[in-house]
Amino acid sequence: MRALAIVHQRDAGPGVFADAMAAEGVELDHWYRAESDEPPGEMGDYGAVLTFGGAMHADQEDRHTWIADEKALLGELLESGMPLLGVCLGSQLLAAAAGGAVRRAREPEIGWYEVEVAPEAADDPLLGPLAPRFEAFEWHSYEFDLPRGAKALARTPVCLQAYRLGPVAWGIQFHAEVSAADAESWIDDYRGDEDAVRMRLDHETLRSQTRERIGAQNELGRALCERFLAVAAVRSA
Repeated sequence: MRALAIVHQRDAGPGVFADAMAAEGVELDHWYRAESDEPPGEMGDYGAVLTFGGAMHADQEDRHTWIADEKALLGELLESGMPLLGVCLGSQLLAAAAGGAVRRAREPEIGWYEVEVAPEAADDPLLGPLAPRFEAFEWHSYEFDLPRGAKALARTPVCLQAYRLGPVAWGIQFHAEVSAADAESWIDDYRGDEDAVRMRLDHETLRSQTRERIGAQNELGRALCERFLAVAAVRSA
């Protein structure tokens, strides 16, 4: 199978998801969306599309003209039945493409948070195995409403963390994909995030916590990606 990763900034790509894909023999193309208007291949050649995070926000179409185009593309892929997985910003863009509202959350989530899996997610192939709760790395200031027809799968006290749209499309707010190197890069650059500065992020404590916990997070992420690939493989068969 061939998959496409839509990457919005160089240190916020597929991370350990790429490891899972390589192990499964999946050919992964990277589309650096802010740098190119054209994907590296024809959309019809892909068996799955994943869209990732970034420092930009889903309502900043005036600053990043490609955001509107990506929302339109995700809407088309939803209609076509393409297996989709959106992460953080990607989950917000996917929710917007499905008609859900995206807005600033009442407070940022930056760091490690406990995520509660909804009882309704018990049979979900991606989130069900994580029940009843799990710890996840978060770095976001925006949230999404549940799009019409979607199923809520997980949340924190602050906001919705995961949803499913139809049989083969998911959005997750938490960073299941983040590699140790990328997490270190984000922490190093935390002063570039106005919300991190405003909340007086203790970046050295976060760095220490992340070094202790990222191994388990990466195991969770690789396994989640493997489950997504299994769904996509059935659809592509």
